[in-house]
Amino acid sequence: MDFMALKTIPSLLQFSPFGGLLFGYDIGATSSATISIQSPSQSGITWYDLDSVEIGLLTSGSLYGALIGSVLAFNIADFLGRRRELLVAALMYLVGALITAFAPNYPVLVIGRLVFGIGIGLAMHAAPMYIAETAPTPIRGQLISLKEFFIVIGIVAGYGLGSVLVDTVAGWRYMFGISSPVAVIMGFGMWWLPASPRWLLLRAIQGKGDLQNLKDTAISSLCQLQGPTFHDSASQQVDEIMAEFSYIGVENEVTFVEMFRGKCRKALVISAGLVLFQQITGQPSVLYYAASILQSAGFSLAADATRVSILLGVFKLIMTGVAVVVVDRLGRRPLLLGGVSGIVISLFLLGSYYIFLDNAAVLAVVGLLLYVGCYQISFGPMGWLMIAEIFPLRLRGRGLSIAVLVNFAANALVTFAFSPLKDLLGAGILFYIFCAIAVASLVFIYFIVPETKGLTLEEIEAKCL
Repeated sequence: MDFMALKTIPSLLQFSPFGGLLFGYDIGATSSATISIQSPSQSGITWYDLDSVEIGLLTSGSLYGALIGSVLAFNIADFLGRRRELLVAALMYLVGALITAFAPNYPVLVIGRLVFGIGIGLAMHAAPMYIAETAPTPIRGQLISLKEFFIVIGIVAGYGLGSVLVDTVAGWRYMFGISSPVAVIMGFGMWWLPASPRWLLLRAIQGKGDLQNLKDTAISSLCQLQGPTFHDSASQQVDEIMAEFSYIGVENEVTFVEMFRGKCRKALVISAGLVLFQQITGQPSVLYYAASILQSAGFSLAADATRVSILLGVFKLIMTGVAVVVVDRLGRRPLLLGGVSGIVISLFLLGSYYIFLDNAAVLAVVGLLLYVGCYQISFGPMGWLMIAEIFPLRLRGRGLSIAVLVNFAANALVTFAFSPLKDLLGAGILFYIFCAIAVASLVFIYFIVPETKGLTLEEIEAKCL
């Protein structure tokens, strides 16, 4: 890791991945919250007797909100800019958390979950763009990958706090409400951060403001983001970016038809393909069986699903940390190819365990840990990193919103289809199907996904698309 380069980034820059922290926390805390809200003695409400559909809507409400947020981002991203979109996301997080925590009835609770989910959709869209457009090239991969690191921290925190509060009266209110102070911190942090220099220069070159004023603001933004060491070179950097903009041609806004032609189409294929495979290679299914796999291997703690979730969360955190450290040294493709190869092997081991080798519990544990570890050095952080880097600047706002929409839509589809497929096919066949999909993703990565290590965003557009 380039620690000298990291020192040039003010600590405030790390407020942009806070949206990932809140997303992860929601994933981790919701399972305990649904248990708390259904308890006759601990829920603290009279409407605790929720049916399966109502629980399903409560659990997935933030996911549906994220889909709405992704659609909204398509229309407002380039107008608002990355920083203001993150400010709106922080506001949605805050409002959604407060509505949910103080909900007097079930309909208001669901509204709160949807509003919180809109914050997720906006944050997952804007944070990778903001970091990509403001980070120095040598450490861009590390800083964007921190978003996935923050997501996993949030998941672990959600599981931990949920396990502590699940036996508290009205504990679900506290679980949902805890997000609100974090949203306030995120909002204040983003308020003090400047706008993305590249977004400012894009508006300048497209004639959406005074050219010199926008250039001066971009120089000031670079100085604030990169620290005093780079003050003398900020003006030169802005001139170089403007020259590259003129070379690659960003004067006109991309039309809807242009999004599916040439460089734009290639960027959409790469990004949508990565986030689609990220969701349909079995991660929810593997984690669903984690407790039973560990328990069959003789781990007594595995009888407690929450402890298993925390244990795997810590392991995921460690492996994501490894990816953050090495991504700008090894590159994106080696981590994707190596990690997905491990996913293929792990899914084959898990499928074989459930069909042929049900007495070899150790094999299943190896497959489980191999899957989790390989996912966290490949699809987990690399998917978000690549979609932030690969889009041409004038398409980045709309293109990334499509990629995020594909991500959440695929997530919703897998979540919905998992139980019926499990009952119809059985775990072994399901894991073999995921293994075949992972092989297809490996072929996709090898032939389609380029290496972006060490390239500026403008060089990626010129050389990789």
